[in-house]
Amino acid sequence: MPKTVLIVEDNEMNRDMLSRRLVKRGYTVLLAVDGLEGVTAVQTHRPDIVLMDLSLPGIDGYEATRRLKADIETAAIPVIALTAHAMPEDRQRALDAGCDEYDTKPIDLERLLGKITALAGP
Repeated sequence: MPKTVLIVEDNEMNRDMLSRRLVKRGYTVLLAVDGLEGVTAVQTHRPDIVLMDLSLPGIDGYEATRRLKADIETAAIPVIALTAHAMPEDRQRALDAGCDEYDTKPIDLERLLGKITALAGP
């Protein structure tokens, strides 16, 4: 059974490119365009893993992740932060918000797939 990945990304081009690449690799992909929609999608669909952009309109990826990790029903679902911010303090801020892993944009697909596999299984 294919793993389900929720991509929470407000940039249409990034969302489309990443989703097409993951579908080609056999993943089922769900999409959300902002933090609140992402939280709702996780609560509704229970994906195997979430790829969370941190700079989102409305509630940002940090707050969306905090809400997911505070909910007993969704706390165990792994979240990988995706961001263009690549400083060590940015990584720590994402981990402090509850993200299980962190990756930078532009996305290196093989590196990201390794993180997805490590957290959600093959």
